[in-house]
Amino acid sequence: MTGDLEPTTWDARRTSFGSVAAEYAQLRPGYPADAVAFLLGEAPRRVLDLGAGTGLLTDQLLAAGHEVVAVDPSADMLAQLTARHPHVEAAVGGAEQIPLPDGSVDAVVAGQAAHWFDPPRAAPELRRVLAPGGVVGFVWNVRDETVPWIAALGAELAEEARGHEADQGVVGRFAAQLPADVVEHVSRVVQRLTPEQVVAGIGTRSYVATMTPPDRTAFLDRLRTLLAEHPDTAGRTELELPHATHSVRLTPR
Repeated sequence: MTGDLEPTTWDARRTSFGSVAAEYAQLRPGYPADAVAFLLGEAPRRVLDLGAGTGLLTDQLLAAGHEVVAVDPSADMLAQLTARHPHVEAAVGGAEQIPLPDGSVDAVVAGQAAHWFDPPRAAPELRRVLAPGGVVGFVWNVRDETVPWIAALGAELAEEARGHEADQGVVGRFAAQLPADVVEHVSRVVQRLTPEQVVAGIGTRSYVATMTPPDRTAFLDRLRTLLAEHPDTAGRTELELPHATHSVRLTPR
């Protein structure tokens, strides 16, 4: 799925994260424990973290006692994950061709990744690798733009982001393709970052990672200026960056 982006642009963004893997691991928000509990319940499961990236969702899955298999298109992103969790099984692959046997996991989850999947091709793969009674869970962290300075930041990002930070209707497409029943849950996570870390974190977004170096520098400098001048952030050395965590559990029929 490409939304309103050209297919070549969409593919470049989808595969851009390896170039910013270390920064992604350090600066992207993690996921709250209640999101994992909502998606998977309390009993330990064997879970495929699909589009696992640097392992931010894997961190919480392991903390909750689940066994994790991590799959991501980027070897560089997975290297960040396995550096922290060397005993986690990890493999390069994508949602449209999952490198796992049939019926080998109890759940498939994706953090900040499902909007890059192609539902008509990925849904049969999810069903194939799921054991009977398995579930699918998608989760996204979305900046809380009820906070004025974050709304101002979001306005600067909107034209470049073009919606590629959240659901974009992918849940409905997967619900139809699987088919599955859908339940949703919203929780919250807050990062505490310096202004420069806020800017650097935005630098790990696909639409920034794929800019030319001069355009990237100019874009990030505009964000630095915004944070230096906005009345809620000017002169501050630490900022609270809240996110709403949207979790969706799909139970295949």
